[in-house]
Amino acid sequence: MSTRVAVMHRHLAALDPVQLDIVDESHKHAGHAGAREGGGHYALRIVSAQFGGNNMMARHRMIYSALGEMMKREIHALNIQAYTPDEI
Repeated sequence: MSTRVAVMHRHLAALDPVQLDIVDESHKHAGHAGAREGGGHYALRIVSAQFGGNNMMARHRMIYSALGEMMKREIHALNIQAYTPDEI
């Protein structure tokens, strides 16, 4: 696990996930403008009871908030799958 992915795991722990998978897909985007500036491309699958009662946009905002400053530089693209335990 890369250092950046480990930091993402720590930040997302605030959402108390029962499942958290992060895949670094940056290698697929070599030469892309965001990649040249240092931002990575990631696929995220997260399952948390905290998402209950929230639509997809609200869940994404919760994730962006948990990742905080990482969204400004370290993360260029984030493919999100966010579920409650009842939805999996």
